[in-house]
Amino acid sequence: MDFTLLLILATFISGLLLLLIKIDNQNIKNFESINFIASLFPILFFVLIIRSFIVEPYRIPSGSMIPTLLVGDFILVKKYEYGLKLPLTNYTLIENENPKYGDVIVFQYPQDKNINYIKRVIALPGDSIEYINKEIFVNGEKYKQTLIKSNNIFENNSYNNMLFTETNNIKEYKITKDPNPGQNFTYIVPKNTYFVLGDNRDNSNDSRYWGPVPKQNLIGKAFMIWMFWNSNSSHSVLDRIGLPID
Repeated sequence: MDFTLLLILATFISGLLLLLIKIDNQNIKNFESINFIASLFPILFFVLIIRSFIVEPYRIPSGSMIPTLLVGDFILVKKYEYGLKLPLTNYTLIENENPKYGDVIVFQYPQDKNINYIKRVIALPGDSIEYINKEIFVNGEKYKQTLIKSNNIFENNSYNNMLFTETNNIKEYKITKDPNPGQNFTYIVPKNTYFVLGDNRDNSNDSRYWGPVPKQNLIGKAFMIWMFWNSNSSHSVLDRIGLPID
């Protein structure tokens, strides 16, 4: 069962019990367990508000965002960045910012909204995108890629891929790709949608395969790694804590 749903149910039950105690229901007051559950309401309500509207933690389960994010990273996501949304339904209550070029976003997978994905925004609504020899052109402007030397993260998680910096003239970040030729394409991003790619370009299930992300699927913007745990990684728990997500 979805954790958010469990949290909502727990908050509702504890709040209901607290209300019954407040109206002097003597039968309920005699049960210590009920009093304990009712006492949890302020904590549960606070956690629900924080997770639903401000910041929510997520765990990275795959390597599609290497080298920016590794398998085992636990990240924090700003829930309010793209508008305040109702939990469970993701219905937007209050509009806020729109995603920008280079943002790392969490969203509901368009083919199954019960699954959350994380990718990088490459193109915005109305943009023309060309993907030629694994290089990106947005509205005719090339995203510059520069080959850089390997680092520890790259060597341990990307195998024989090459490591590059990529810049869209607004933000610079690292990507990996292999030297083999890829499939070229051109695409116009539809209204109210966003074209996204994984930073691990040849090992990412993204907009190249299932299309753009609808605006209503947006959950929030990833901004920091708060914990790391992967027993199969050469990195320690402390290596990644506190790193910003560029």
